[in-house]
This record gives sequence, structure tokens and C-alpha cells, in this order.
Amino acid sequence: MSPVDRLKAIMVRLRDPNRGCPWDVEQTFATIAPYTIEEAYEVADAIERGDMGELKTELGDLLFQVVFHARMAEEQGLFAFDDVADAMSEKLVRRHPHVFADEDPQTSGPAQKLRWEDIKAAERAGKSQHGVLDDVPVGLPALHRAAKLTKRAARVGFDWPSTDEVFDKLAEEVAELKVEIAAGDLDKAREEMGDLLFVVANLARKLGVEPEDALRGANAKFVRRFGFIEAELAKDGRTPDQSDLAEMDGLWDAAKVAERR
Repeated sequence: MSPVDRLKAIMVRLRDPNRGCPWDVEQTFATIAPYTIEEAYEVADAIERGDMGELKTELGDLLFQVVFHARMAEEQGLFAFDDVADAMSEKLVRRHPHVFADEDPQTSGPAQKLRWEDIKAAERAGKSQHGVLDDVPVGLPALHRAAKLTKRAARVGFDWPSTDEVFDKLAEEVAELKVEIAAGDLDKAREEMGDLLFVVANLARKLGVEPEDALRGANAKFVRRFGFIEAELAKDGRTPDQSDLAEMDGLWDAAKVAERR
């Protein structure tokens, strides 16, 4: 029995109403979906940390999520794991005509990406999804989805010519946010904050930066530098709540210096 077949057999046993695990038996697509998303993030985290041993484990966890969803679908007579694999194989062949068909190979990455988008557009038309933004998943992380939305719109010419205009829009949104904060209108401030983040995501897309990756990096940097602050204060037997902003700000600068060494 192959490793994948063994994993599928384990999933069948876990979902058995009589002999399986009660927790696994009661799960649905909706209840498992958050775990699927979490596992994808844990894969990204292992890659970010360069931990290949952990990556192997997390990829296994993510594969298990696919097997779990496929088993639930099979129980309902919808599709099975092999159907998922077949559909993916067919999609890869269809979207790479320069590899698997007679189409001339695209010599550059950008040209291949443009051809890929053309093929996806044709697929959307076949599904009666005629809107440019129709198939950008709503469930994506908001910053990532914002970047994809602006990228898709840019393909049909709805885009600023350069980053200069994006910076101008960014300044405009900051000013509008300040106005609503000063007015004490938190509902409008929330809306303006959303507009500001959307422009930031657009700027990231213009620069070729994945905003989720950039923010993850900033989060990791914050954790690392705040950890430095805690460690320095601990040398005196103190914690951050026993310090003040001026001292911690100085330690933050020291952490930045230490990172540059």
C-alpha cells in the first residue's frame, strides 16, 4: 500500500460512524476549513524559518486536510481523492500548453504569466464567470486578496501608471483618515483605514511585493526586537511593565543596531 493509500485508509477508519473517532466523524467542510487555512499558514511559517524538517511535517498536515475534505466528499457521492488529483493534473496540462502541447514555449517568466492569465480568463468564460474579478476568492487573507484584485484590474488597464500616483493616493487616504479620527467618527475612520490598507496592498503589488509576506516579516521583526527589550530588562530583574516608553524605545534602537552587526 502506497503512503497516500494508507493515509486515505486511515481517514476512512477515522470517519467510520461505528469504529471511528467521534470528533472526526462529526466534522463538515465548514468546520474543517479553518484548520485547512491554518495548516497552509504553518507551511509558510516553516518555509520562512528555513526549517525543512518542520516543512515536511507541515506538508503532511496540509495533505491530510486534502484527504479529509476528499473523504467527506466521497461519503456524499460528490468526488474522491483521485478525482481531485485528476482534476489538478488536467488543469496543469491545460495551463501549460508550451510544455504539453504544440504551442511555442514562452521564453520569459512575465510572458508565461500573461499567457497563464489568458488561459484562466478563458476558463472563467467557460464557467459563465465573465466579470474580471469574479473568481478572486473571498476567503483569501484581506491584504492578499486586495493585491490580487488590483492585479486583475490592472490587466485590463485599470491601474496607475507608476508608483508616484499610488504614493499620492496613499497621502490622500492618510489625510482622510486623520479627518475622521479628529471628528470622532469611528465608523468612517474604520472605512478610511480599509481604504488606506487597500492602497498599501496596491503599492506592494506595484513593487512586486506580496503584502502578506511583507507583513509577516514585519511581525517577526517586531517579535524579535521586543524580545530583545524583554531580555535587556530581565538583566535588571524587570519586565516591560516596570519600564517606560523612553527606556524601551532606546532598547528598541539598540536591538536595531544589534541586528546590523
